[in-house]
Amino acid sequence: MASISSVGFLQRSRFTSSHEQRNRSLSNPILCRSVSHVTSRAVTQLQFSPLSNNLIFSKPLVIESSCKNSIRNPGLTEILNKRSSSSNFIVTAKASASAFAADADGHHEIVEISKGFAERFPALVTGFFFFTWYFLNVIFNILNKKVYNYFPYPYFVSVVHLLVGVIYCLVSWSIGLPKRAPIDKKLLSLLTPVAFCHALGHVMSNVSFAAVAVSFTHTVKALEPFFSASASQFVLGQQIPLSLWLSLTPVVIGVSMASMTELSFNWIGFGSAMISNVAFTYRSIYSKKAMTGMDSTNVYAYISIIALLVCLPPAIFIEGPQLMQHGFKDAIAKVGLNKFLSDLFWIGMFYHLYNQVATNTLERVAPLTHAVGNVLKRVFVIGFSIIVFGNRISTQTGIGTGIAIAGVAMYSFIKANMEEQKRKVARAHES
Repeated sequence: MASISSVGFLQRSRFTSSHEQRNRSLSNPILCRSVSHVTSRAVTQLQFSPLSNNLIFSKPLVIESSCKNSIRNPGLTEILNKRSSSSNFIVTAKASASAFAADADGHHEIVEISKGFAERFPALVTGFFFFTWYFLNVIFNILNKKVYNYFPYPYFVSVVHLLVGVIYCLVSWSIGLPKRAPIDKKLLSLLTPVAFCHALGHVMSNVSFAAVAVSFTHTVKALEPFFSASASQFVLGQQIPLSLWLSLTPVVIGVSMASMTELSFNWIGFGSAMISNVAFTYRSIYSKKAMTGMDSTNVYAYISIIALLVCLPPAIFIEGPQLMQHGFKDAIAKVGLNKFLSDLFWIGMFYHLYNQVATNTLERVAPLTHAVGNVLKRVFVIGFSIIVFGNRISTQTGIGTGIAIAGVAMYSFIKANMEEQKRKVARAHES
């Protein structure tokens, strides 16, 4: 049991006033300096409410009647003696509050309870999460494209992405950060479809990244909300409001404009990006069916492991012979063995970290902030990829990309507001 030394300040209350007539020598405030042991009982409020309801503490305050000489009132002393012999007095604690304290001479001062940095500056911490998410995402996309410039094997690179992430998860589990959550056959059957769609969408995205400019792939992937709405309406049977469909119109128009004049356009890159949209749409559908009490970190770890097993066979059969004949040799000849291995490691690490940080970031914010974050992330990736790689884009492609991003923003805002209204209605019914 931990021992806590504390100073309790008993304000004027109904209890203290009831004894004033019996003993005028009782001073107000009453000061107790005490050392006591915290019982296994949870933090509770004093039954006779010696403290004002507005007085709150950031830590439990324990009061014991070991200061008999300080109390002149026999009635109060008797009750304190009974309480100290049976249980401790613990005052209700609340975070982010200041506590009253008094010294031995009866002088009072306000003691500010120290808070953690995250509690004092929540907006700054959330902003840091968003910055880290964007930074990792941009770095991943840039390094990934640089690797494809000298090693154009997207199936194998997709395996590397997942393999590095799985190793990271296994090491984290081995040291208990986080503690591995158990998995059974039922949960495995729920996560397998999610992992399959995750693997398919990831591989097809990388095929597109290897075939066309990063900016164009992300422009095409802006159509993902359109596929999501279509699946909700025609597969799940959910009615999609007309306002959502109208907000998706500029997305379709913008992507079409950008595709018609994209200098790096080819059907492999365009088709792969479209397939990834479909795969990630179904991943979202299956994810809703696989909602469990497991934390997101463990869920993503299990999905990564299953997705890795799904990606291995096509990588071996489609690219295996080419890799063994000249793929590895050509890459090592161009950049050297150390550079080649370090590039593969870091793109895998950045891929896993940006996905993990994205999950942690989105758990901290409201749906509307989530929507804004996703839109801005795509803008950052497109903008930085154009700057870093010096991709030339036509005026029509630039305008089309802007229209598509604006449409995604409109859709995200409308969808987030709808979800928030549903939550408010649900909370109202519960209350």
